[in-house]
Amino acid sequence: MEKEFKTALIMEGGAMRGMFTCGVLDIFMENGIKFDACAGVSAGATFSCNYKSGQIGRALRYNKKYSKDPKYCSIRSLIKTGDLYGADFCYREIPDSLDIFDRKAFRENPMPFYVGATDVYTGKTVYHNCTEGDERDVLWMRASASMPVLARIVEVDGYRLLDGGISDPVPYRHMEDLGYNRNVIILTQPENYRKRRSRAMPVIKLMLNKYPAIISAMNVRHELYERQLNEIKEREKSGESIVIRPQQSLRVSRTEKNPVELERVYREGRREAERRLAEIKRFLNEK
Repeated sequence: MEKEFKTALIMEGGAMRGMFTCGVLDIFMENGIKFDACAGVSAGATFSCNYKSGQIGRALRYNKKYSKDPKYCSIRSLIKTGDLYGADFCYREIPDSLDIFDRKAFRENPMPFYVGATDVYTGKTVYHNCTEGDERDVLWMRASASMPVLARIVEVDGYRLLDGGISDPVPYRHMEDLGYNRNVIILTQPENYRKRRSRAMPVIKLMLNKYPAIISAMNVRHELYERQLNEIKEREKSGESIVIRPQQSLRVSRTEKNPVELERVYREGRREAERRLAEIKRFLNEK
């Protein structure tokens, strides 16, 4: 009996390293590459919503245009609002009026779009399928990208949430558990990358002392990420998954503001996707 395959596109975060992912996604859209479902955390959620809405170039465009605006990302915003990336500007003003997010196209695309965020009380990942692209869905995307200490805790659907990358840096297991067994995974670090324990742990312990589960999760995040990378490599070697990653370090700050650098990282994503395009098409079309 022929095995049934379900495909998923899975994306990690990495803040402005996510411009690499944006380049990959734009190549996918330009070439009509589609998946049965999509999942992302952190920047892998906030940028890839444009894949579901079919808006080629949008993520690069607004990041380049507004990256130096203090309302977008600044210490001033952090002090004034509690968010390094200004929540009102990034999640309302830009998508509602400055660079319109096509909610209609998002809603009409039947592809499930899962975002993961971390419950501050349990330290575990909570997933939400964004179907409407409305205020509630955008709040989940914001929660998924809310970095500890640099963003306020986001309250939505009865949860208090922070960055999904804390508890599930690459959400491939979640998609496998849902039955997606032929997956393309986009990473934003090269193959030889190894994460270390966060140097900000003393500040995290001080600022989030009311939430010991988050502190515990952050303290072992580098170990979790290492295990995930090993498992992903096994899936890659067995042919179960295709992994798209930079061939070398992207050499870009997590809060990069230089439009030239953002464009460079985006172009690297495009080049890597173009290089792997034929392979990806074969992988998704195999029976």
